[in-house]
Amino acid sequence: MRRKHLFLTLIVVAWLAQFVAGQNPTAKGAYLMYVGTYTGPESKGIYAYRFDPVTGKATPDGIAAESTNPSFLAVDPQQKFLYGVNEVSDYKGEKSGGLSAFAIDRKTGKLTFLNEVPSGGPGPCHVALDKTGKYVLVANYDGGSVAVFPVLLDGRLGERSAFVQHSGHGANAERQEGPHAHEIQLTPDNRFAVVADLGLDELLVYRFDVAKGTLTPNDPPFAKVEPGAGPRHFALHPNGRFVYLLGEMGGSVNVFAYDSKRGAMKHVQTISSLAAEFKGSNDSAEIEIGGGGKFLYASNRGPDTIAVFSIDSGTGKLKPVEHVATDGKTPRNFAIDPTGKYLLAANQESNNIVVFEIDHMTGGLKPTGQVVKAPSPVCIVFVPAE
Repeated sequence: MRRKHLFLTLIVVAWLAQFVAGQNPTAKGAYLMYVGTYTGPESKGIYAYRFDPVTGKATPDGIAAESTNPSFLAVDPQQKFLYGVNEVSDYKGEKSGGLSAFAIDRKTGKLTFLNEVPSGGPGPCHVALDKTGKYVLVANYDGGSVAVFPVLLDGRLGERSAFVQHSGHGANAERQEGPHAHEIQLTPDNRFAVVADLGLDELLVYRFDVAKGTLTPNDPPFAKVEPGAGPRHFALHPNGRFVYLLGEMGGSVNVFAYDSKRGAMKHVQTISSLAAEFKGSNDSAEIEIGGGGKFLYASNRGPDTIAVFSIDSGTGKLKPVEHVATDGKTPRNFAIDPTGKYLLAANQESNNIVVFEIDHMTGGLKPTGQVVKAPSPVCIVFVPAE
């Protein structure tokens, strides 16, 4: 009898612990969620939220740091520092955007400004770190260039160690009159930097020297996509064998088999991110892989949807699952939380973030009812809270 009572007591205690953790966003296992924005009448910079991975609830924590147009953010591997672009065309009289460094207080969520450097070209729109956390890489959209900056011991940015100016144009005279670097990422082995250039219809590959922080064109130097696709963002499969490139202008997803030894890509498939019945204008935006590599998601700023695909583990090819309305306007960016349970869609023009639960069997999305106010949200990143 005593054992039965003890067993029931343990169950109640465990249930209460789960309940308290679910009601307290600062409990162990919770996350800080930082949102990059376009600044203006509604926004002043980077905003912080407390994200509860049990309930999917994001609680506003106010502005974490004032910054100008911090449209894209990245966190270092040790999760001590946050870096954000300043998407402007004039940096202190120089024809360049900015790149800002912040120290993260994982208890309060506040960001302490460290320093700011010119990004090397106007309109920086994407920032990433190498796998060691020693370098920050930036893509300058308006300038059509990419640059690398060393991270100093205190998290500040040093003088840039590499700069590459793209050249050429694409098929669309209005939008592809010149190069427009839109994203830069390091491959899982940290040997190559991959760049999507909207203006060139190319996915460029550079050899990355982690000792010097330099970029050298690879051989082959790029993979081409269909004219007018307008490469925007891409996702590297966690198994290192496939690359998925989203075309902003064409609404297409190009699938490539990736040779990690050579840094080379071979085209496998092109598939639309739009539902067959959609006929209006569209600009696709974000692409991410979830479910441990089983599913792929892509956002569309036209129908305001997220396309869901299943991934064939052998070939890497995509199969459509569904198209889900984001319950907002202009889903520029979305993020999958660190537990893989939720997808959060940042609807820029409706000033909200909508939380969806991911079906781990199908990859499908179901609204949780959680809608968070956010001024002109553009990018979402997570950091474990203390």
